[in-house]
Amino acid sequence: MSKPTITQVIKSVLSAFIGVQSDSNRQKDFEQGSLSTYIIVGVIFTILFVMGLIFLVSTIIGN
Repeated sequence: MSKPTITQVIKSVLSAFIGVQSDSNRQKDFEQGSLSTYIIVGVIFTILFVMGLIFLVSTIIGN
């Protein structure tokens, strides 16, 4: 069992983020991956998502 690459971690986090993560991939992530890596990538994407929403809303409102 090898550790997942950063690309695989990002793909897995994005899949889970939008709710399309398969059960087999989820099991593989829990068995092979490091929890801290997934948490860090998840927090980064959450921050980027919120910042994107703030930008979108402020652009639409015109402020």
